[in-house]
Amino acid sequence: MSKPSASSTLYRLIEAGQLAHKALLVPLLERGLEPGDDAVLFVLAARQGATESMLAAELELPADATAARVQRLIERDLVVRRAVGSDLLPGLALTDRGERIRSLLADNWTELENALFGELKKRKRRWLSETLDRFVDLLRL
Repeated sequence: MSKPSASSTLYRLIEAGQLAHKALLVPLLERGLEPGDDAVLFVLAARQGATESMLAAELELPADATAARVQRLIERDLVVRRAVGSDLLPGLALTDRGERIRSLLADNWTELENALFGELKKRKRRWLSETLDRFVDLLRL
């Protein structure tokens, strides 16, 4: 069996993923946020009124870790607890500040993705996406 090489496709894929992750962390860290806070902001933008248990399930995090993260985001004025919906059940929502930061993070994500894949035609982008989906499915087994 050959030794893993820095020129192997798998090595380069791992390297690209690590560098992309690092680039996405910059705007988080500049705002005093932690890795994973962006995921909370994105989920709450899509599911205003989600409960902490719904959020924990969506993020696949333990309830206690989710509760601590939510509390920190509340203290930073990014998330608020409030009654939502017609039955006024308690849930979580983004504050105006939280929405502005979520929007900035989403714009950064889009900008990075366009910089990396903008030269690819739609068909090649779709092929790459489907191939990476297959990789993830195989690695989850």
